[in-house]
Amino acid sequence: MNNFQDKANFIWQVADDILRGTFKQHEYGDVILPFVVLRRLDCVLNGKKDDVIKTYEKFKDKLPDPSAVCLQATGGLRFYNTSRYDLQRLTQDASNIEANFYNYISGFSKNVREIIDNFAIEKIVSKLAKNDLLFMMVDKFTEIDLHPDLVKNHEMGEIFEELLRRFSEMSNETAGEHYTPREVIRLMVNLLFAEHKEGLQGKGIVRSVYDPTCGTGGMVTTTRDHIHKNINPDLEVIMFGQELNEQTYAIAKSDVLMTGGEPDNIQLGTSFSQDQFKGKRFDFMLANPPFGVSWKKEEKFIQNEADDPNGRFHVGLPRVSDGAMLFLLHMISKMEPTGSRIAIIHNGSPLFTGDAGSGESNIRKWIIENDWLEAIVALPTELFFNTGIATYIWIVSNRKPSRRRGKIQLINAVDFFQKMRKSLGSKRNYITDEQIQQITEIFTGFEDGEYCKVYDNEHFGYTKVTVERPEMKNGKVVKDKTGHPKPDTSLRDYEKIPLKDDIDAYFKREVMPHVPDAWMDRSKDKIGYEINFTKYFYKYKPLRSLDEIKADILTLEGETDGLLKEILA
Repeated sequence: MNNFQDKANFIWQVADDILRGTFKQHEYGDVILPFVVLRRLDCVLNGKKDDVIKTYEKFKDKLPDPSAVCLQATGGLRFYNTSRYDLQRLTQDASNIEANFYNYISGFSKNVREIIDNFAIEKIVSKLAKNDLLFMMVDKFTEIDLHPDLVKNHEMGEIFEELLRRFSEMSNETAGEHYTPREVIRLMVNLLFAEHKEGLQGKGIVRSVYDPTCGTGGMVTTTRDHIHKNINPDLEVIMFGQELNEQTYAIAKSDVLMTGGEPDNIQLGTSFSQDQFKGKRFDFMLANPPFGVSWKKEEKFIQNEADDPNGRFHVGLPRVSDGAMLFLLHMISKMEPTGSRIAIIHNGSPLFTGDAGSGESNIRKWIIENDWLEAIVALPTELFFNTGIATYIWIVSNRKPSRRRGKIQLINAVDFFQKMRKSLGSKRNYITDEQIQQITEIFTGFEDGEYCKVYDNEHFGYTKVTVERPEMKNGKVVKDKTGHPKPDTSLRDYEKIPLKDDIDAYFKREVMPHVPDAWMDRSKDKIGYEINFTKYFYKYKPLRSLDEIKADILTLEGETDGLLKEILA
């Protein structure tokens, strides 16, 4: 087992050993997660805490606000704790554990106390103390070392996300609201930066990264780590995120705080009606919005903004039962005029749901006609922890390289996976580092092949043409007041004619031979866009021969006959 899995297993066992019988299973996460955060904070402060306490005692009565000098005493951290307690020292006075615990919590700097408040820690501590479990919990957590030298930042993120997945399964919630597998994030980040490293070299460069559904912050922190490791260690990455769930928001904020980022850049609330970064733009954006989640609760706000020609959603609204495309519109509204890049995960629905003129089709039309859609990558199934459905990475950019302008690249990576030795929820497959590199090379290769197709933008567009046929009465064509044939609405039909085709020639070739009395009502034309991914990578499989089928049937008959004799014997 790898390091993060060992740690997650230990913490999981603590929950099962201590909380069973006192807390309901769906409450385990509420209790355990804040203790993981506290232990991580303690470990980060290890070796610096006593200096902070000495500094605080020296200046608490001399300065109206000693926070600045306390921060200085940490040697570069963005938080501190002035209490003489930490989890380890709390175990030295079991009889006063509850009072001392509150003293410990209150000693944290304001930014940490705000994080802890989102866990509703007082209610948890009170119940633990009432049931004589608080000391046991504190004592158990001192056994696990979460110091950054031992547990790297990305491993800490994986611990949090593994625990969230398990707790979500226990409470029958969807882990997909919290957790994107790290190998999927690495692939997204690779695709974002594969062709965009040149402008990131040198000193004094600052770039922003944003995730409107940031969960525990895995996407923004992985992006930062990728830039520092593979592109430019001197580049300053400013991370931003917004999260709806209070627990995961607190985890993301604490992670950014402990790794030297600005915790105020992680905000709580829904990105639609409570956009905490209104008017702000970002260089790089990533997201894995929940699949098939209704936006009914925010319908009034979103509809009002859709009616505003300058609003984020003015081009169209998807059906209320699935708001995934709203996140893409939200991110597009935050693109820098000088150029931004977006990677977002969708299920299959945004590719083709909605006929011409529908909200979904109009969104696709707007994105493609603005030449923002750069690539779509079809991922293997069973990659995610709460669903085995097909998923796709969309790469969207308003700064396409010249060779990509006017074109869209499709990559079929559904076979790029390895089977896991043990399933994690619905996750049975994972993408290896080598396969991430292979997919990235296909992306940068930008050439038609077995796994890649490149098409002009208008290849995905069509004109939906209304085809009418005359109303008949007693074998004669019924005419309207103008003398023209009156259309029979029961015979009305539609043709989706590719934008590259001449409509009149298509109608003459494909329709007239079958219904010679038909005509087109061009006043009802609608332009639509859809991406039928499967069609472009379809491989014909020859039908099995009759001899093969017959042999299989005879084999099955023989096996059935043998089984029947065993039963009757």
